[in-house]
Amino acid sequence: MKIALIAHDKKKDELIRFVTAYRDVFAQHDLYATGTTGKRVIAEVQLDVFRFNSGPLGGDQEIGAKIARNEMDMVLFFRDPLTAQPHEPDVTALIRLADVYNVPLATNMGTAEVLVKGLSEGFMEWRELIEDKGEIKNDEV
Repeated sequence: MKIALIAHDKKKDELIRFVTAYRDVFAQHDLYATGTTGKRVIAEVQLDVFRFNSGPLGGDQEIGAKIARNEMDMVLFFRDPLTAQPHEPDVTALIRLADVYNVPLATNMGTAEVLVKGLSEGFMEWRELIEDKGEIKNDEV
């Protein structure tokens, strides 16, 4: 599975703790991340991560483009709801694309844990059906 990791500045430590806790699960998948988040996962968790630009410099949009091309299977986006983000329209667009293309999205640790535990139990196999068919339209789901 292709998993995107994103975290606002005040949530980066939380994401690093989370990825560390589930390192064995994440090591079995292809990881993608926005700039600083990816750099920290590489340095602190020793996992390979493809890094996009930082969020404010277009990284959220780059991940959104992969979602639109059916090249992303899951997004873990640890958002900071208490701090205004200068790139909030990009964040909103990314969340919208995940909804449009039925890509599982977690915006906090609780939901991320449910998704990752489901992933480790094989509950994401339906994503493979989408990849095999190329695309499933929203009205077919």
